[in-house]
Amino acid sequence: MTDKTPSSVPEAEDSPHEQDVPAGRPVVQVSPAVHKRLTTGLGGFALAMAACLVLVLAIYAVTPRSDEEVLPTVDYSSQLWAMANDAPYTAYAPEGLPATWRPTSSRLHGLGDGGGEPVAWHLGFLTPGDQYAALEQSDEKASDFVPRMANSSKPTGTMQVNGQTWTKYHRKDKHANSLALTLPDGPSLVVTGTATYQELAILAGSLKPQTGKDTPLVPSGAATPRS
Repeated sequence: MTDKTPSSVPEAEDSPHEQDVPAGRPVVQVSPAVHKRLTTGLGGFALAMAACLVLVLAIYAVTPRSDEEVLPTVDYSSQLWAMANDAPYTAYAPEGLPATWRPTSSRLHGLGDGGGEPVAWHLGFLTPGDQYAALEQSDEKASDFVPRMANSSKPTGTMQVNGQTWTKYHRKDKHANSLALTLPDGPSLVVTGTATYQELAILAGSLKPQTGKDTPLVPSGAATPRS
């Protein structure tokens, strides 16, 4: 009887997950499908990123948006009251402006400094023509204050507003128009901005002197006309 020599059993080859594993480092077993995605999935990753980009662009395209800056509406009644009661000169403020003139900024300077600095009030509006117009007033020396507010020291003419002669200024590179008036016993008034001279004349014509306690303090975005 012929002895059959048992055939030698080949040693099992190391699985691709166990090859070249440094000694002492734990081995994480993964399925062949996961291993394939981890090692050969660059193309799939790129496709996924492209799909995400297309989705983001699609959402951006259908999302409503506006490039216009939204300016706040401010209540300047407290600044008006302070100027009327505490300014060292007769303050002026608009009265009877239509609601389409929206106040967007109001700043006081020098009030309460004990006379150490000129007292100034800035009051800005968005006009019905979607332009900017501001009232600037101060008891600073007119020869310094007016050119600085008008962005120009060269008058271009005059304009009659309610029987008063206002001096016109224009700064072409800043698209700025200005009307200026210095009162004999009061401040210098400058209405200025990107608004047309016609709109600036409306603002200038609405300015009325404010007489202390007669000026109401009300939560309103515009001065309340006095009867």
